[in-house]
Amino acid sequence: MRIDVFTIFPGLVDGFASESLLGRARQQGTLDVRVHDLRDQTTDTHRTVDDSPFGGGAGMVMVPEPIFAAVELVDPPRPLLYLRPAGRRLDQDYARELASRDGFSLLCGRYEGVDERVREHLVDGELSIGDYVLGGGEVAAMVVLEAVGRLVPGVMGNDTSANEESFSEGLLEYPHYTRPAEFRGWAVPDVLRSGDHAKVARWRRAESLRRTMALRPDLIEARGGLTAEEHARLGEFDR
Repeated sequence: MRIDVFTIFPGLVDGFASESLLGRARQQGTLDVRVHDLRDQTTDTHRTVDDSPFGGGAGMVMVPEPIFAAVELVDPPRPLLYLRPAGRRLDQDYARELASRDGFSLLCGRYEGVDERVREHLVDGELSIGDYVLGGGEVAAMVVLEAVGRLVPGVMGNDTSANEESFSEGLLEYPHYTRPAEFRGWAVPDVLRSGDHAKVARWRRAESLRRTMALRPDLIEARGGLTAEEHARLGEFDR
């Protein structure tokens, strides 16, 4: 998969994408992350990427010339998504949708945003990571790279792990334990040490349901409530 990122702070994004899972995936060729400096396409001595808005007002606006020039120069994979709060909200389903593509691109805004002509005539859509305002799109780009990149086959050491994580079925993930079996008087649940893999799977399902009901009841509601099988699973491991 190829992901292109357009930004005025390429070091922020490239450094992040060079570490951990993403960094290994880039080295192995599983992920092709290309970060482009918008300032490289400016034409003045000061490498200017912003100007005051027509009509007045506070703040500055990113000018269209270097953005169009950068995108047209590299012909990045589409869709090109502009990162801003008004965009489609990133969730696990959307991350999977993007991960199923051969590639896509991200545009990081700054200041008061980009010239409207970029939105109207260059980008293909908008993407948000939440209802809050950041100083720019770089942090949002990192979130998208992490959320999507780890779902690309071959990036994670165990591809089945992604199928058991939070939100994979509209539920939060079950609790995890490791050695020692007892720590400060707190013991690992017996079922996890039983060797009965089918029972472990049922327990994990019950704990996932129970945790979601307690912490994110809205997710249960969005699924239309609990099924008869899920009620039975909770009853089997009733606390």
